[in-house]
Amino acid sequence: MSRQPQTNRLAAARAAAASGRYEEALGAYLELLGPEPLNSALFTELLAVRGQLVQIRGATELLHQQREANILAGKQELVRLRADPALADPRRLERHGGTIYSQHDEDGIIAEIFRRIGTESRVFFEFGVEDGLECNTHALLHQGWQGGWAEASAAHAEAIRRRFRIVLDAGRLRLATSLVSRENIDEVVRALALPGEIDLLSIDIDGNDYWVFKALQATRPRVAVIEYNAKFPPPMKHVVAYQPDRAWAGTDYYGCSLQSLTELAAAKGYTLVGCNITGVNAFFVRSDLVGEHFVAPATAAHLYQPPRYELFRMGAFETGHPADFGMWVEG
Repeated sequence: MSRQPQTNRLAAARAAAASGRYEEALGAYLELLGPEPLNSALFTELLAVRGQLVQIRGATELLHQQREANILAGKQELVRLRADPALADPRRLERHGGTIYSQHDEDGIIAEIFRRIGTESRVFFEFGVEDGLECNTHALLHQGWQGGWAEASAAHAEAIRRRFRIVLDAGRLRLATSLVSRENIDEVVRALALPGEIDLLSIDIDGNDYWVFKALQATRPRVAVIEYNAKFPPPMKHVVAYQPDRAWAGTDYYGCSLQSLTELAAAKGYTLVGCNITGVNAFFVRSDLVGEHFVAPATAAHLYQPPRYELFRMGAFETGHPADFGMWVEG
């Protein structure tokens, strides 16, 4: 090989190694060495690159093994928690938890609630959905439901328009790009053309959840799923001070305690029927629909679940490949 091309290729191999592209660098060094007499300097560089690649592959495999072990441990802990005799009453909801597209086990609990009380409009309203892939109503779109989403992030809203275009174009999903507040919640409902009664409301905005639920008048859901701050167990009453443009800072200053949320819900005509196992979401049913379907007493003290956010971090709710959206047909 001529000297100039070899010099250029050697520079490219070294640049690839310096920037951490070890697969590319290894191939370049092997090509440089080729069938020609052994160049000890090049061979030394090749061995160094190969050593780095072996270390990276080993570390990657170790991380993968650790991740798999964490997921298994998380799922085993989930089974153990649900086996608690305190949850044995068949009217409780924790053992019905399951994940299709929800962040934790909300999909299964929502399905069980409607199995007990039935559906009417099959219309939902959810806000705080981010890109829509991991939320409490994504799975419902695959079951013939329709409704509205509100999302404040322009980037997330654009991702929704791109990925969920089929159902948006069909009118089964409507989207409002709005920061929902107590001042505009009813305006958002009207903009989404939601009816006066819907089957499901889901609120997860990491801040003003309590205040927005309190202000909502334009539609009356039969079921409401609302995030609570499980750091504050009953009978503690804590609600963040209202601020229209509040954004979660990643701290424990967000939302409200379960006791405060349960008392607000009761004043609006709703009964607490359960919480999910991770202590993230509380489930409320309109009081005239509760009957004997759910466990008693329907109090925050009886139904409270403490914060178990580590289950999510461990991967206890992993369902396989990354989520996406597309239309499915019956085979």
